[in-house]
Amino acid sequence: MKTQPKTYFISDLHLTPERPAVIIAFFDFLEHGLDDAEKLYILGDLFEYWVGDDAANLLGARLILKRMQRVARNIPCFFIAGNRDFLVGEEFTRRSGFEILPDETLIDLYGTNTLVLHGDSLCTDDLAHQQFRQNMSTNREWQQEILALSIKERITGAINARATSKQHKSKISMEIMDVTEDAVTKAFKKNHVTQMIHGHTHRQNVHEYSIDQQQCKRYVLGDWAETSSVMTVSQNDIQIINTKIDKPRPSLVLWYFLIRNQSIKLLAFFNKT
Repeated sequence: MKTQPKTYFISDLHLTPERPAVIIAFFDFLEHGLDDAEKLYILGDLFEYWVGDDAANLLGARLILKRMQRVARNIPCFFIAGNRDFLVGEEFTRRSGFEILPDETLIDLYGTNTLVLHGDSLCTDDLAHQQFRQNMSTNREWQQEILALSIKERITGAINARATSKQHKSKISMEIMDVTEDAVTKAFKKNHVTQMIHGHTHRQNVHEYSIDQQQCKRYVLGDWAETSSVMTVSQNDIQIINTKIDKPRPSLVLWYFLIRNQSIKLLAFFNKT
C-alpha cells in the first residue's frame, strides 16, 4: 500500500565533532528516514555553532553538507537559521542544497497556513537573549563585521559565547527561557494562522489555544540528545517521533578522530596563542 507523502521537520541537533553519535543519527535519518518525504525543513541550530561558510571544513562539516546535498537533489529542502547558526550564507546553500528561509516563514501545509520559525523570538522574558537577537543574530551589519574577522577570531568568539550562554542558563529559570504566552498569541494573530511549528526550547510538546474564537496548535520540536525528534505531517496525520540515539561504538570513535583530523588547523590556531 502506497504511503501518503509527508513533510518532515527537525531542529536543534547541535552537531559538533564532540557528539559523533548525533551526527551518525542524522546521517541515518537522511539516508533511511525520508523514503516518503516530499519536503524537509530544518528549523535552526543544526550546528552547535557556525562561524561562517568559509570555516565549514575546518569545523568538520564537509561530510555533513555533502550528505545533506544528496537529499536536496531529490526533494525540496529548507533551512531556517537558529541562534547558533545564524551566520549561514550562500556557500552553505550551494554546498548543502538547502534553501535558506527567513525566520517566521509562512507555508501552506496541506491546506493549512502554518508559521514555521526557530522559536527564540517567542522567548521574550529572556531579556539577555532578546538583546543578543537584536544586536547580533538578526543584525546584518553586525554579522558582516563578524565575518570580516579571521576564522581564528570567530571561533574564539563562538567558544566564549557558548561559555557565556551556559553561565546565563545556570542563573535563570527554565520558565524564563521558554516562550511567553503573550508572544505566542501575538505571533498567531500577526501572521493570521492557526498552526505553528518551532524548536529552540528543546521542550517537545503540542500546545492548544483558543484565539479569537479559533482553535490553534503550536508544535514544539525537541532537541537531539538521548533521542531524535522528528515531526512528520501528511494530508491526514501529524506525528512527532522519537528514536533512541545509541552511544558511540568503537568505530564511531575512530570516525570522530578522522573528523577531528580535518580540524587540525583549528588546533594549530590555539597552540600558537
